[in-house]
Amino acid sequence: MRNWIVVMVAVAIAIASVEVIRRVLRSHMVGARWALARPLVQRCTWPGFAFAAVAAARAWYTPEGDEDPVARVLGLAMIAFVTWLVIQAAYAITDVVLDRLGNVEGEANRRARRIRTQIGLVRRVAAAVVVVIALGAMLFTFPAVRALGAGLLASAGIAGVVVGVAAQPTLGNMLAGLQLVFSDAIRLDDVVVVRGEWGRIEELTLTYVVVRSWDERRLVLPVSYFTQNPFENWTRHSSRVIGHVMLYVDWGVPVEELRTALYGFLREHPLWDQKDWTLQVTDVTPDGLVQLRALMSAADSASAWDLKCDAREFLVKLIRERYPESLPRLRIAGAGDRRPAEPSGLAWSSPAGGTLGYADSEYARGAAADPRED
Repeated sequence: MRNWIVVMVAVAIAIASVEVIRRVLRSHMVGARWALARPLVQRCTWPGFAFAAVAAARAWYTPEGDEDPVARVLGLAMIAFVTWLVIQAAYAITDVVLDRLGNVEGEANRRARRIRTQIGLVRRVAAAVVVVIALGAMLFTFPAVRALGAGLLASAGIAGVVVGVAAQPTLGNMLAGLQLVFSDAIRLDDVVVVRGEWGRIEELTLTYVVVRSWDERRLVLPVSYFTQNPFENWTRHSSRVIGHVMLYVDWGVPVEELRTALYGFLREHPLWDQKDWTLQVTDVTPDGLVQLRALMSAADSASAWDLKCDAREFLVKLIRERYPESLPRLRIAGAGDRRPAEPSGLAWSSPAGGTLGYADSEYARGAAADPRED
């Protein structure tokens, strides 16, 4: 009985000591000066309490014989809580690095995202290795398991082959995850297009990748998908993107005036990176419209999307208000002195001759097949 009282007092003192350390780390004096204090408190409080209690109990408990079950349980708990504490402490240390890398902007952002991706994956692998070692240590505390150690080592080759065949898809996925991360094919926060879906890499593990789409949906794909199928990575070398706006207008459009107005609009827009822009006539469509393409660059894909929408609205409004004669129209002209009949309210004569106006496909085909005299 006396032994148990000593153990309880020791456990209480150990827990109180951890609480004192926790309060010191949370204090303004230490927390404001040491960046590691907050992550340690967040991740290591409960593992610290558990480890301190078990360590104190194991240190002050007097076992009754070599096969004391209480001593055996305390030994197993000691290994488990040490493993828990080590993993959480490692995560706390890497959290500080990841937080700093998450605030990097500009040209260094791509390298920072690569390091974040690699650190995240390596610490998961390290945690898995530590857990496996801890389980082995716990098993070898049993004398029967230690006696079978030589036999287990002898059969490890056969067992490894069996497990490898059974877990081939899982192992292939894990190897694909390592390949993706260390080949720098994708990184956290990369902008990708997968199966026609635009999104960002939100999470990357050894077995799956989570892509966050523009409308906040989550696309979860196995890691092996990215090693076996093509996909677009818009931020592979740089986050800078060139966006384009397509317009279809009439032949009378004043291209030079539109080009000048677009440049003035871009110069005043905060999302344009002041580098690339142009407005060009790129094609004439089969139905007689002129295709205009406006190009503009932005720092990233999100900025490029907003800039494209704003530029499209500006050009549409400009053409509608200043150059209404350049709105898209279908032209139907007769041969020589002939011209198609004019449906009421849909066509009128143009100064250059012929008829200019809106017409549906049925009327156009009829007019071409049977022109009538004026």
